[in-house]
Amino acid sequence: MEKKPNFGGFSRPAGPKPRPGQGKGRGGDRRNDPYATNQYIRAREVRLVGDNVEQGIYPIAQALKIAENLELDLVEISPTAEPPVCRVIDYQKFLYQQKKRQKEQKQKAAKVVVKEIRFGPQTDDHDYNFKLKHAQGFLKEGSKVKAYVFFRGRSILFKEQGEVLLLRFANDLEELGKVEMMPVLEGKRMSIMLAPLKAPAKKEDKAKSQKPQAKPQSAPKPADAEKEAPGEE
Repeated sequence: MEKKPNFGGFSRPAGPKPRPGQGKGRGGDRRNDPYATNQYIRAREVRLVGDNVEQGIYPIAQALKIAENLELDLVEISPTAEPPVCRVIDYQKFLYQQKKRQKEQKQKAAKVVVKEIRFGPQTDDHDYNFKLKHAQGFLKEGSKVKAYVFFRGRSILFKEQGEVLLLRFANDLEELGKVEMMPVLEGKRMSIMLAPLKAPAKKEDKAKSQKPQAKPQSAPKPADAEKEAPGEE
């Protein structure tokens, strides 16, 4: 029995190899891709930036050719500009740098700690000084301080006295903190917000400052000092 010839036709030639950074499956689901790259850029002309390229406005075909000759990607970094701005760069390296920058920004934007200090409208000097020392410590460690006067019942009549107390408090802390919010009355509370002037010292810096310094070595005694004093036997 003879085998029937296979008339399935010729297989399609493989497409061009993806340029660096494209990877496999770039033509598939690109919903999570933050930037348009290479052949997915739809603009007719683009403003080209990047290293080792002559910056300027190019037709998209010429910009793609420049990126291909450098074995890099054409990345649309500002699609809303006229014309869109594209950078010639290794796309994977570009994404890595973006993620690294975002991580550094998150680390810098650390959570701000707010410490609260409560006063009464007729706080005496002893209690005031005690809480003032606490506030100084909070500001030195980098925390914000929210001080408030709580009015009970008829003590709301002394709201002006409470405002004077909070302003005095801010004035006594002016070397460590700055006023972010002036005294504001909210219900039965009048509060003021202070932010530290300086960033808290790092642990390494504290350790260095607390490390005792080496004492300077004393100069050697002169040879004459070892001789016996005149008159001694």
